[in-house]
Amino acid sequence: MSGKITFQGEFGSYSHQACQIARPEMEAVPCRTFEDVIGGVVSGRAELAMVPVENSTYGRVADIHRLLPDSGLHIVDEEFVRVHICLMAMPGVTLDAIKLVRAHLVLLPQCRRFLDRHGIEGEVSADSAGAAADIAANKEVNVGALASEIAADIYGLDVLARNIEDEDTNTTRFLLMSREQDHSRRGDGQMMTSFIFQVRNIPAALYKAMGGFATNGVNMTKLESYMVGGSFSATQFYADIVGHPEDANVIRAFEELDHFTTDMRILGVYPCVPRDA
Repeated sequence: MSGKITFQGEFGSYSHQACQIARPEMEAVPCRTFEDVIGGVVSGRAELAMVPVENSTYGRVADIHRLLPDSGLHIVDEEFVRVHICLMAMPGVTLDAIKLVRAHLVLLPQCRRFLDRHGIEGEVSADSAGAAADIAANKEVNVGALASEIAADIYGLDVLARNIEDEDTNTTRFLLMSREQDHSRRGDGQMMTSFIFQVRNIPAALYKAMGGFATNGVNMTKLESYMVGGSFSATQFYADIVGHPEDANVIRAFEELDHFTTDMRILGVYPCVPRDA
């Protein structure tokens, strides 16, 4: 598939890396905000959007769950990126000379043990790849950045230390989103269906709504709640299940779900990437 794919952040970010892995033939377009990422596809300026939804260490990306339901886009694929964090600096600078590093707020605590061991302070930057770009542009010699190795390649920085993240399983899950939905796809393996719903105002509604998935043997891999419109009385749920909406057991589970919920909407049907990816 040719065309453009939008992502949040600068060139060299992990979202950019996800674009290169999932759609290497497409032109990656950096955007300032997640709203801009989605807006680029809604407006037709790009064909796909790459959005992060959760990190195995940090947890879910809250802004995305707020934006997905009303985005007008559909999930068409998922991608997993192993987050390898590198410490980089201007060419010729040694690790001993680095006393300060800049990175996104999420990235700094993910390599705290390394920073503490080397006596390096962390400073929050709006974007990790952007921090690398700023160091290169300003030729700062006593400051490092924490980012992906492709950021070092793009901005001409030296990698002083690789894979310094505290958790060696640190992985981010991304969703690819499109204006068009295609429920006819089946893929070579299992399919994933993502949907949102609100429970009815009746006793034990959520418990009863979930019962249909258990009794019909549908594997629910994710169930998350978040408030709607800032109201404590309105809770929306986001769920992922393994299966296709046309599978017999999924049809039965959705029929039971309908009795106890309101505003159930499918956000996407797409091939399931093995969970050990």
